[in-house]
Amino acid sequence: MKLLLLGIGNVLYADEGIGVHFVNYISDNYQFTHESHQLELLDGGTLAQGLIPIICQYEYLIVVDTVNANGVEAGEVYFFDFDKAPKEIDWQGSAHEVEMLQTLNMMEMVGDRPKTFILGVTPTVLEPMVLGLTPKVAAAVPLMEKTLLSHLSSLGFTATRIAKHSIDSLIPDSYKRGVHTDEEYSI
Repeated sequence: MKLLLLGIGNVLYADEGIGVHFVNYISDNYQFTHESHQLELLDGGTLAQGLIPIICQYEYLIVVDTVNANGVEAGEVYFFDFDKAPKEIDWQGSAHEVEMLQTLNMMEMVGDRPKTFILGVTPTVLEPMVLGLTPKVAAAVPLMEKTLLSHLSSLGFTATRIAKHSIDSLIPDSYKRGVHTDEEYSI
């Protein structure tokens, strides 16, 4: 099975960049192995529909992004099957979040969407030209990390810690690591 861990977000809009920052953080800190499955990590930025040719090559997808949820505090972490979203999830968040939802729905309509899970955190700040995360979203990273590693372990992946970079140390260069159609971040 080919599995894609896809980080989505705009790194220039504060917490909006958590998906990108988190995938870069996981990529820099862990190496994953499995007897027969392949895991690839990709910074998808805000491309959404532009990612369809890439996403449809996988059987399993984990999207890391912000999620809006009614009645919850900033920094709340959600992990769910895309087909069974919790009732409090509100997909009317940022423009890219709506576009990613539309992308996944379009892929479903034509039968190209892989089994999809969402690892999301509710944002605090979505302001232009703020490179970094607010304290509440940054504090959610350890729970996001534990949740992801636990899920990958349940799929038979072994995670080996190869570095101890903090997410804050990776943020200044996040905008340089985006998607290139001929290049993927693989582990």
